[in-house]
Parts: sequence; structure tokens; C-alpha cells
Amino acid sequence: MKQIRILLADDHNVMRRGLRMLLESQHGFAVVAEASDGRKAVELAIEHRPDVAVLDVSMPHMSGTEAAKRISDALPGTAIVMLSMHSDEGYVLRALAAGAKGYLVKNSAEGDLIDSIHAVHQGRAFFSAEVSRVLMEDYVREMRVRGMTDSYELLTAREREILQSLAEGKSNKDIAALLNLSLFTVETHRRNLQEKLNLHSVAELILYAVRKGIIS
Repeated sequence: MKQIRILLADDHNVMRRGLRMLLESQHGFAVVAEASDGRKAVELAIEHRPDVAVLDVSMPHMSGTEAAKRISDALPGTAIVMLSMHSDEGYVLRALAAGAKGYLVKNSAEGDLIDSIHAVHQGRAFFSAEVSRVLMEDYVREMRVRGMTDSYELLTAREREILQSLAEGKSNKDIAALLNLSLFTVETHRRNLQEKLNLHSVAELILYAVRKGIIS
């Protein structure tokens, strides 16, 4: 089995050392580079072209979010997992917008990191249980305060199917093949569901799916 090559970036040496030991204890994982700041993480990613980059959100010289964006732009084949002390929606949305597919709260990293790397390497999203719970609670609270109804009920069965596939990281072309539909039909359904849910980007779409418990 081909090894999953990993870049690990965190400015806390003890945390980074512990995560490296955890990763290297797993069969099929190889940590190919380590960085203690965001700028170095980008340089090492371009040099080593890892399969997965694990980035701390808060790092000196360049934030993990900015590093994620630069790595994602330069290396679209590198999946990104963010580590953070924060579980609120703003941080998660910025990470997704920067190209991250995984988001872990640091206090759960030891238990979730292995699963998250497998998930993002396969093109799926992954979030700490705490993040998913906070997002769902925030969403329910916002709906109550505003007296809003859930637009999810307006989606057709096909639109819900396509929403889940998009949130799992599948492209329009992948979905067309999976559901035996034309690319034009998938694009039309996607446009309709995004209009119904008032979602304007893939990041917002994934965030919505997590809030709704459609993906975990």
C-alpha cells in the first residue's frame, strides 16, 4: 500500500513532536517535513508535495489559514487538515474557504487526527465532534432568534443527494457519473439548491452540511 506523505506544521515543539510520534506509529503514514511557522510550511509543501498537510491555525510569520490558501493554490492535490483552539463558525469557514477539508480542535487531535487524514486523503471532509456540535447548536439558535424556517425542507430528493455528494468533496463530473445524470443536469440542480439555501461557495456548502449533520 502506498504511504500517505504528511507535512506537519505547528509552532509548539511539544505538540508537534507528539503529533509526529502519533502519525509515525501508524502503518502507511510518513511525515516527510515539519515546520514551526506558516511561511516555512508553504516552502516545505512546495518542496515535498505531501499528500496531506496538517497545519496549526495560529503560527508566526504567516497564519495557518493563509498557508493553507497558498498550499491549496499551488498544490491542489494536497489535502489540508487545520488544527485550532477555536471551534466557532468564523474560524471554520475561513479554513474551508482557504481550501481545508478537515478541521480539528486541538484537545481532540490525538483521537481524531488519524481518521481525519484518511478522510481528507480520500477527498472527504472531516470535523471534530465538538466542531460539528457547536455548528449545529449555533445554527439552531440562529434559526430560533430569527424565527426562520429551515430551507432544507425546500430541497428535492435529488438536490439533497447532490448536496451530500458536494459536501463529501465530489466534483460535478463525479456526481454526474455516480447518479447517471448529464453534467448540465447536475450543474442545474447545484445552482438551484445553492439558491434555495442561500449558499455562495463550496466552503459555505460544506459548513451547512456539517451544521445539518449531513456529513460529520
